[in-house]
Amino acid sequence: MDLFDAAGTTSQGLPTAAAHAPLAVRMRPQSLDEVAGQGHLLVPGSPLRRLVEPADEASRRASPTSVVLWGPPGTGKTTLAYLVASTSGRRFVELSAVTAGVKDVRTVIDEARRRLATGGGETVLFIDEVHRFTKAQQDALLPSVENRWVTLVAATTENPSFSVNSPLLSRSLLLTLRPLATDDVRELVRRAVADERGLAGSVVVEPDAEDHLLRLAGGDARKALTVLEAAAGAALSEGAAPSEGAAPATPVTPVVVDLATVERAIDVAAVRYDRDGDQHYDVISAFIKSMRGSDVDAALHYLARMIAAGEDPRFIARRIVIAAAEDVGMADPSALQTAVAAAQAVALIGMPEARILLAEAVVHLATAPKSNKAYLGIDAALADVRAGRIGTVPAHLRDAHYAGASGHGHGQGYRYAHDEPHAVAPQQYLPDELVGTRYYTPTDRGYERSVAERLERVRAILDDR
Repeated sequence: MDLFDAAGTTSQGLPTAAAHAPLAVRMRPQSLDEVAGQGHLLVPGSPLRRLVEPADEASRRASPTSVVLWGPPGTGKTTLAYLVASTSGRRFVELSAVTAGVKDVRTVIDEARRRLATGGGETVLFIDEVHRFTKAQQDALLPSVENRWVTLVAATTENPSFSVNSPLLSRSLLLTLRPLATDDVRELVRRAVADERGLAGSVVVEPDAEDHLLRLAGGDARKALTVLEAAAGAALSEGAAPSEGAAPATPVTPVVVDLATVERAIDVAAVRYDRDGDQHYDVISAFIKSMRGSDVDAALHYLARMIAAGEDPRFIARRIVIAAAEDVGMADPSALQTAVAAAQAVALIGMPEARILLAEAVVHLATAPKSNKAYLGIDAALADVRAGRIGTVPAHLRDAHYAGASGHGHGQGYRYAHDEPHAVAPQQYLPDELVGTRYYTPTDRGYERSVAERLERVRAILDDR
């Protein structure tokens, strides 16, 4: 039976993929077997598979009635919502949290209840960007979830623990979609090139052009297909060149999409950078060493190369956090705070705005005074421990809270630091065989200069016992 109506949707309310629709829409998976990169959610018997492909009515009734899909853009959240409706025969209604209000939600729920009461079937309510709903809007969904008036599928790119109300989250099955790996996106791109729904073999994408396209996509399938469509359109228009007024002819042989065509289509120059090869390690190494060497311009250059090549911004942020602790250290303790804040914000916001956060952290680290003394200190202490230079904890420092501890001399003679002048108690802290060992020797740079001055006075007190 043909489900398409004149309005461009199926009789279930699902949007149709017309011939002129964007490539990403035409290539939307039509079954779970076409979904890429989310195998952990689609194993036989999984809740999501039971929801999409119920074996029988009992299985359908046992499937979850509310699902929250959490994942980065372009990982298949909307696709899974469509599949829940299309493969199970349910009516599909989509609302965007950006434009819908409580009235819209209640209208959909009331209609769903009427359909159930008159034998009209079940409704799948898909809410995109549910994190943008207010508390009142999310609360309006609770009765429909509890009473199974709708099957709610909510999508969000933000952590639901912070963006979705606890009552709604507790009644929902939370499914986390993983970022698509490069090979996952590659599979989708090649399918779009060959499939009749897509480009039907009209183009051939050269390997270097494909690699560049995948770097630019950054794990976003929708972005990858959008870039592919633009590049293929440019190649086909140049290759076919029909006369004025004539319909473009399908080329007999596929038109080649090369790196230059991809560059022209998206107006972004290709960056020599291999995320899995030597260039990956060379660029990140140069990036870290430029921050360590206080060359802020070089550091920003290598940051830009990684961003333009589609490097995962979370990977870059992690390297910045490590550099803050390892290379800036106590010379400017606020650098670590900046780096951690940037890493958290990058995960929250994503690209392209994340480039600004990364740049601010890079500028802070590159221009900050440098010290690796804390890093060297812990490594020196670990070396002693691993070499067996441990010794026993001095008796006056041992735990004296349990019964019988005082009989072993634990805690006897311990001096409480807050009762001493300057809150420094002159007593032995290291084990006997390590007395006098110095692991931390601060520099005279930045904040660490004041640390060095105070530490000199403190050590003088501790040594005078």
